Amino acid sequence: MRDLAPLPRWRETAICSQVDPELFFPEKGGSTQPAKRICKGCPLRDQCLAWALEHDERFGVWGGMSEKQRRKLKTRTP
Repeated sequence: MRDLAPLPRWRETAICSQVDPELFFPEKGGSTQPAKRICKGCPLRDQCLAWALEHDERFGVWGGMSEKQRRKLKTRTP
C-alpha cells in the first residue's frame, strides 16, 4: 500500500477546504466540472497542482485538473 503524503499547510486556506471533499472525488463516470469550477477561483490552484504532481496523486481533482489531465501533463513534461 502506498504511503499517503500529509496534506500541506496551504490546503487549510484553499477554497476546497470550505466545501464537501467528495466533490473532488466523483464516482467513476461522474463529472469533474463542479470541482474544477471551484478550483478556477482558488488563488492556491498552482500550488495544489504542483503538490499533486510531485506526490503522484492519482485520484480526484487537484489544481483544477482531473486524473486523466494530470497523466497527460506528466507524459508531456519530463
